Amino acid sequence: MRAILIEVCMLLMLHAAAKAAGTADSSRVAQMLNDFHQAAAQAEGKRYFDHFAPEAVFLGTDAAERWTLAEFKAFAQPYFEQGKGWTYLVKSRHIYFSQDQNVAWFDEMLENESYGVCRGSGVLIKSDGVWKIAQYNLSIPIPIALAKQVVGMIREKK
Repeated sequence: MRAILIEVCMLLMLHAAAKAAGTADSSRVAQMLNDFHQAAAQAEGKRYFDHFAPEAVFLGTDAAERWTLAEFKAFAQPYFEQGKGWTYLVKSRHIYFSQDQNVAWFDEMLENESYGVCRGSGVLIKSDGVWKIAQYNLSIPIPIALAKQVVGMIREKK
């Protein structure tokens, strides 16, 4: 009986430790994503791109926008050098972790002056204790009531 009680206590302690680690990582991921958005708003290219893993992919709102990190830098850096950034205000965010706490994925609702409500989602990897963006996907959610109309407009453009 005593061995079972000790085993249950150990399991509870391990669960509590894992939950605490997840909470700390959740906070670190949220801080990193907040800084990522703030760097873009302040047109700080180096700070912005430092949040990406070397093998990162950025998926933009246009179907043709699938960029490696090097391609995305080539596109965005000239804007940053001119002091032009982009502002996305976070309205809500959900963060999830793999069991080993080395991979995270998230989705966030954003607000942008030009594009209105947007959604950011992505995958993060922890490298040497630092969270980096492996993939970021920026999209514009379309209300289902407008979907057929929007699809028709896109088809007309092709």
